[in-house]
Amino acid sequence: MQNQNQNKIQNPSTQVPKTPQMNERDFVNDILAMEKYMTNSYSTALNEASHQHLYDDLLSIFTETQNMQHELYNLMFQKGWYKLEAENTQKIQQSYQQHQGYMSQFPYQGTIQ
Repeated sequence: MQNQNQNKIQNPSTQVPKTPQMNERDFVNDILAMEKYMTNSYSTALNEASHQHLYDDLLSIFTETQNMQHELYNLMFQKGWYKLEAENTQKIQQSYQQHQGYMSQFPYQGTIQ
């Protein structure tokens, strides 16, 4: 169990009241979920935009939304409400080698210009 805790990357958690009412963490988490949903939706709209000006406007909105999503994630991480798990070097190397092998399956062998 101790080894598992050593793999956690997390700031000390900012305490919030544990009541039926939404607290600061609940509100930020809700907004982050909404921003993630909006980013995915704008991505789909960008793929299907057939008019350049519409595409440009959507791209601008997408970028703002993506930046806000990142800021909310950073806020949650800073307050200790979002944690990551560190992966060991061997697993990272294995994944890298596996995905390097996939490059031989691409038709252009990584020579796209």
